[in-house]
Amino acid sequence: MARITAGVGSSHIPLLGVAVDQGKTTDDYFTPIFSGYEWTKEWIKGEKPDVIILVYNDHASAFDANIIPTFAIGTGERYKPADEGWGPREVPDVIGEPDLGWHIAQSLILDEFDMTIINEMDVDHGLTVPLSMMFGQPEAWPVKVIPLAVNVVTYPVPTGNRCWLLGEAIRRAVESYPEDLNVQIWGTGGMSHQLQGPRAGLINADWDNTFMDGLVGTSDKNRTIPHIEYLRETGSEGIEMVMWLIMRGALGAETRLLHRHYHVPCSNTAVGHIVLEPVT
Repeated sequence: MARITAGVGSSHIPLLGVAVDQGKTTDDYFTPIFSGYEWTKEWIKGEKPDVIILVYNDHASAFDANIIPTFAIGTGERYKPADEGWGPREVPDVIGEPDLGWHIAQSLILDEFDMTIINEMDVDHGLTVPLSMMFGQPEAWPVKVIPLAVNVVTYPVPTGNRCWLLGEAIRRAVESYPEDLNVQIWGTGGMSHQLQGPRAGLINADWDNTFMDGLVGTSDKNRTIPHIEYLRETGSEGIEMVMWLIMRGALGAETRLLHRHYHVPCSNTAVGHIVLEPVT
């Protein structure tokens, strides 16, 4: 059967994609950020995942205020990089895994999650930056990707508990797929940041690190964090961290920490990165 072998959490800051694309990853400003991903880049070469379920949020590229799906799963064969106002990133097209994508979609809907199914869309920095952080600048991405987009832009957004439960349902779906596949699940976004208003530039390192602590071991306290706490403690965009809880929920009752990285600042936010494996 297919199995989820690891979970990765990572920020998806657009400036990191610019640094990769312009060859600036070893500049003084970026070196401490990218050095925290070197362990993961070597680790993933050995893991050789077949498929990544990549949880991210769209930034008004595929969706806008006219269509706001809470959870959307990509079942297409190929996804092109989106034009976010300055032209598409010059990165490879993302290759999908339609058979597994449709299987997960069916399983989730029968498990009473109302998924939006997307067969064609462009994917923005929320999805392509994490791939660049883990794989650099290959001619083709070395893994197939199932995009899973979550609305964390327009309220109401899903609760952390609902995201955790979705992760558990994704695990059940993957384990019911008969093909022998090595599947990873990535949760992206965050960490604490606010892009506008009087609190623009807010970073709460203590809260961020406590949140990452809660992803390790048997604790499930992160699933009960209310929306108002994310807003108060991590800024208006810190709510993106609920997407990490889909990853955590998919790893089962207990996790083991493989790698962790945190750095302030990058652009106007904090960079968070964690690699976990399920304890079975």
